[in-house]
Amino acid sequence: MDVVDHLEFEHEVVLRHLTVDDFDDLVAMQLRCFPGMHPWGRDQIESQVRTFPEGQLCIEIDGKLAASSCSLIVDFGQYSAWHDWKVIADGGYIRNHDPTGDTLYGIEIMVDPEFRGLKLARRLYDARKELCRERNLARIIIAGRLPGYSKHSDEMSVREYAEAVMNKSLVDPVMTTQVSNGFVLQGLIADYFPSDSESRGWAAFLEWINLDHRPGAKRRFHAVETVRIAVVQYQMRTIESFDDFARQCEYFIDVASDYKCDFVLFPEMITTQLMCLIEEMRPGMAARQLSQFTEDYLELFGRLAVKYDLNVIPGTHFVVEDDRLFNVAYLFGRNGAIGKQYKMHITPSERKWWGVEPGTRLEIHDTDCGKVAICICYDIEFPELARIAAAQGAHVIFVPFNTDTRQGYLRVRYCAQARCIENHQFVAIAGCTGNLPFVDNVDIHYAQSGIFTPADFSFARDGIAAEATPNIETILIHDVDVELARRHRSSGTTKNWYDRRKDVYRVLYKHDDQDWEA
Repeated sequence: MDVVDHLEFEHEVVLRHLTVDDFDDLVAMQLRCFPGMHPWGRDQIESQVRTFPEGQLCIEIDGKLAASSCSLIVDFGQYSAWHDWKVIADGGYIRNHDPTGDTLYGIEIMVDPEFRGLKLARRLYDARKELCRERNLARIIIAGRLPGYSKHSDEMSVREYAEAVMNKSLVDPVMTTQVSNGFVLQGLIADYFPSDSESRGWAAFLEWINLDHRPGAKRRFHAVETVRIAVVQYQMRTIESFDDFARQCEYFIDVASDYKCDFVLFPEMITTQLMCLIEEMRPGMAARQLSQFTEDYLELFGRLAVKYDLNVIPGTHFVVEDDRLFNVAYLFGRNGAIGKQYKMHITPSERKWWGVEPGTRLEIHDTDCGKVAICICYDIEFPELARIAAAQGAHVIFVPFNTDTRQGYLRVRYCAQARCIENHQFVAIAGCTGNLPFVDNVDIHYAQSGIFTPADFSFARDGIAAEATPNIETILIHDVDVELARRHRSSGTTKNWYDRRKDVYRVLYKHDDQDWEA
């Protein structure tokens, strides 16, 4: 069986500053987004990029321009005529940009029709919010088109239409997205774009308030660095097709995305469900047959991570490489990248039933939320791996696990909590529940998934940030503060990391054929 290269399934999603070189692609996209409206001129884009480069953003997917955002900073107190686009945006030249102002004014966001449905607008709004926090600005103000209004203008006023969109009895392609991204309707603007026939010239005046704003402060104070984690306690069930499996996984990813999670973690060996689709055979042969689903698995989760804008760790999957069977976890980044972690410690039952072989290297995954590591089930029961991860800067360990008894589960849980204390880390664990009749070695399951913290005053009581009810299908969502974990190394009641007796014992490991010490 040919080895499947997971890198072939990567996408490259890049959020970057807009440049003048993007002009032709930008105008072509603008004409697709807003047919009938006059596009930007080169002199306007040159002026925007020259005047406020940090405010001009775009997203590329696999090298193709997919979305863009333009903005400038103004002084809120100096503008009362928010209805006049030409005044606020200087006719698109933004020469009135004021670096000392207190308000980020959003001129335009657009997403190419080819790439809609991938939550790209949310990425751009999040980038604007982060710029607002970094600059210690008080608010973001936008005037959004109402392109759905033309279909209802004969039967309702623009106020009635806006209220219907707000109470969700109608959906507007622009305003619905803006409201879902935290913007509040403050009014309606007539003749904002007289040439915008779809909106009948109207625009919605919306505002987002920066709760981190500190009046008089020159810069933002980074008190916290929050990462939102979703943990899926997944019910194993008999399925009839790969599509059945895909629909169930996409449901949980959709939920995690709706709650704006940064990561979603599924249990170990989640794809053993697919053994229901394989002709009955000896366990070792059946496990190897799962490798035939690898391409579908990689395509599915690579697509969903980009579509739903979060980092996905979809449990583990059996792969065959050079006629050797491995238990592998993948990390599908929201930026399209794909990381890979082989299980390094193989349980006696995995050897007996399937002939799984161990990996040889712990990978540290550098994500948009910092460095993380994956320890697959049994791996978390060996303290050296989490210590190596901590030495390389990982403050969150993800543990997909699969256990059949309470005793097996407790070994994973107690070791996960120990790693939190030893290394000042957060550890998230996700396990399976339910039954798979007639599938050897994964026919029954026991799980109580959770998110664990160090044990100290500044963390959760009992060191448990969140935990599921045992043996029911559910999803946990919780925020962890990785900045707090960093500070805890030097300010905790006990300083386990710094108090190691390296004069008595050491942890050595091999990396790229070199010896390293944790």
